[in-house]
Amino acid sequence: MNSIDQQQPESNHCDLSGPDAVQRIRDMVDDAKTCFFCTAGGVRPMSPLEVDDQGNLWFLSADDSHKNDELHASPSVRLYFQGSARSGFLYLDGQAEVSRNEARIHELWNFALKTWFTQGEADPRITVIRVTPTQGYYWDNKHGDAVAGAKIMAGAVLGKTLDDSIQGALRL
Repeated sequence: MNSIDQQQPESNHCDLSGPDAVQRIRDMVDDAKTCFFCTAGGVRPMSPLEVDDQGNLWFLSADDSHKNDELHASPSVRLYFQGSARSGFLYLDGQAEVSRNEARIHELWNFALKTWFTQGEADPRITVIRVTPTQGYYWDNKHGDAVAGAKIMAGAVLGKTLDDSIQGALRL
């Protein structure tokens, strides 16, 4: 029996590396806004504040958080993103580094963060987490949710696999 991918009339697999992988990460993170940030000790939702030109993801965190303790013990992380109910899925494996880089704190700061850092940008508890991805995988639509939905409906009527999905490994 053929797999669903083999029944596709068009290619739905595209591995990405270098600048193409970084752009895919940036686009999908911008759509998702938040992720599950997984350490060896736990999982919690977090919002990356930036994806830089090398594909690093930047977060702010409290120095007294369980997460920071877990990262000091084991810096390996996995991040899970979901952009919408039906598309924009991404996971990244990477290494996290915690620092007190004041320049980065200033660059990443926005007023809403005062919810967690009540003393503002100068709160002594703020740390910066840089996650450097090593690999990942993405699943998305090539042409957006509307086209994907139309192709699914047409495929159902015709009895053919007309899937607008795209997926592949990310190598950084």
